[in-house]
Amino acid sequence: MTLQVTPDIAIAEDELSERFVRAPGPGGQNVNKVETAVQLRFDIRRSPSLPAGVRARLEQLAGSRVDADGVLTIQAHRYRTRERNRADARERLLALIAKASHVPKPRRPTKPSRAAKARRVDEKKQRARVKRLRGGVRGED
Repeated sequence: MTLQVTPDIAIAEDELSERFVRAPGPGGQNVNKVETAVQLRFDIRRSPSLPAGVRARLEQLAGSRVDADGVLTIQAHRYRTRERNRADARERLLALIAKASHVPKPRRPTKPSRAAKARRVDEKKQRARVKRLRGGVRGED
């Protein structure tokens, strides 16, 4: 089975590893005996499914969730059942990869036009004139 991220990117099931652990937080007696939280691990650097650009952007986006070996770890413990936490972790992985697959548009630096510079200077002169006319009038007492 594969996880389809985009039409071009699909991740094979064997590239993911899951580990179930005890979840933190409320849950009564159940929280101390049932391992419902999931740790989903995905090796970004060794994945044959990801193109090089997506791989680099994914590592950048994931930040501290990626260890020194390039393994992304997603922890899911929002829900009380294993199945829902497992689905949540996979959805978050897919969303992260989908975001990384988007190539950002390169920024082209621009300069203000000559007319814009002239308008700015004129507005500054007008403002200075208004301020200059405000004070300075003294009557004789």
